[in-house]
Amino acid sequence: MGEEAIEYDASRIEVLEGRHAIRKRPGMYVGSTGERGLRQTVFEVADRAVNEVLTGSATRVGITFLSDGGVRVDDDGPGVPVEAAGHTGGPGLETLLTRPFTGPDTSGRHGLTSGLVGVGPCVTNALSSRLTAEVRRDGTRWVQEYAHGAALAPPVAVGPASGSGTTVTFRPDAGIFETTEFVFGVFVERFRELAFLYRDLDVSLTDERPPGEPRSVRFRFPGGVREFVAFLDAEAGRAGTAGTAVHPDVIAFERDAPEAAVDVALRWSDFRGERVRGFANGVPTPEGSTHLLGFRDGLAAAVNAYALERRLLTAADPDPSADRICQGLTAVVSVKLDRPEFLGATRGTLGNPAARPCVAETVRDRLGTWFAEQPERAGALVCRFL
Repeated sequence: MGEEAIEYDASRIEVLEGRHAIRKRPGMYVGSTGERGLRQTVFEVADRAVNEVLTGSATRVGITFLSDGGVRVDDDGPGVPVEAAGHTGGPGLETLLTRPFTGPDTSGRHGLTSGLVGVGPCVTNALSSRLTAEVRRDGTRWVQEYAHGAALAPPVAVGPASGSGTTVTFRPDAGIFETTEFVFGVFVERFRELAFLYRDLDVSLTDERPPGEPRSVRFRFPGGVREFVAFLDAEAGRAGTAGTAVHPDVIAFERDAPEAAVDVALRWSDFRGERVRGFANGVPTPEGSTHLLGFRDGLAAAVNAYALERRLLTAADPDPSADRICQGLTAVVSVKLDRPEFLGATRGTLGNPAARPCVAETVRDRLGTWFAEQPERAGALVCRFL
């Protein structure tokens, strides 16, 4: 240290709250100021709309990438409560858009949250140069404008509403993000994925930026993860890596247990690789997550039990490994927990210990039932692993 001592006391501490904290350290809330963080601004707003559908309050979600670089997210739910109108029944419009950690409670197993820290729409507001919120509720249309996360005026009733719902339109702040160019294909892939995982979800995406006709897609998959596996196989077929299906039908089963809601679909082909996709509360998870370990445990237990029962194996023979059983397998393993515990800052690995035995038991029992109901197909399939 130099001759003069450096004094450090409470007067030197800078306390940042709300939008100021988010704008000062955006990476803490959306992951980065690059394309990844830019994507997250859409998810923070869209999650609220998606949860309106998942709870039965709305029937659809629409996401539009506008020609001026902005994004519009709308739903046909009851409309967010507006404090200025005296609405009650949940966090109000200004609360959602200005206060962290006060969005709808999505911690339960049937809710979705794609955020890194669960801040909600206020993080998108804080990181936008402009944001307009429109609420259609109880026959009235309310509008409120924001700039850099700060309200320009209270919500204003601007006339009668046609239907109900909430629309949020925002433009990311070019002074914060390294790029403000959204990649449409990334959102198509993600929301198609969510529509497979949540069969009640009806979501449309439109890109108005290309010259000429806008691009538009709509996703709704009542068949859930069964359709997801069929899609993955078809996608692999277009890439020339699908192989020939060993059994034509996709095996699918679900279970709502105290530990977790389990939703699994799988199909084997003569492809030598393995395509297993895992999700926890809608969040993609890699290998090493407890539910995926349980999935492999359950596969091995079901195959080994069937092989021993049909005397395809003896007690002295080595059991076929999960790695061998997963050769040629396309599968989707989705779990939904009341309190998911994700490991690491990116929330990519599920750590709940109870998920492993829950999934293992589900797969062992339900796959064992399929083996019993389809003896010819089961015998031919199991013999491949021995």
